[in-house]
Amino acid sequence: MPTEVRQGLFHRAHRGLIAFAGALAPPVLRVALALPFLRSGMTRWDPFPNLSVATPYLFESEFKLHLFGRAVALPAPVYAAYATSIAEIVLPSLLLLGLATRWAALGLLLMTAVIQLVVPEGWRNFHLYWAAIALAIMALGPGWLSVDALLGRRRAPAP
Repeated sequence: MPTEVRQGLFHRAHRGLIAFAGALAPPVLRVALALPFLRSGMTRWDPFPNLSVATPYLFESEFKLHLFGRAVALPAPVYAAYATSIAEIVLPSLLLLGLATRWAALGLLLMTAVIQLVVPEGWRNFHLYWAAIALAIMALGPGWLSVDALLGRRRAPAP
């Protein structure tokens, strides 16, 4: 087989691999980031709109911000509990739908940063990966299987 033919086959296969990964990566990344937050959010309600008994307790008594070598109580812990509980349902749901995808990923990235301050030893097992996935979603966008893509096609001007 001549060298030019082999190179052409390699380049065609390479382009196919890029197209395959490019189509599959965004929805898989969205699901991978959404699930841990959504699972956590589901445990916080008993039933909606009532927080479970454990949620305010955790925010008032157990969760502390680790800042400059000190453990500091969360400001407005009950409000933080409600805000977190709502965000852990809304942001992953948006990701799963692929709606406002980059903004939802940014919200979960910010939540991950706060969680890192509360559980500093979690960076190795969870937070680093959550942050990397959120950044990848923000960079790649929602992908073809998303409400964002559907809305984008509807808004696209006719040629």
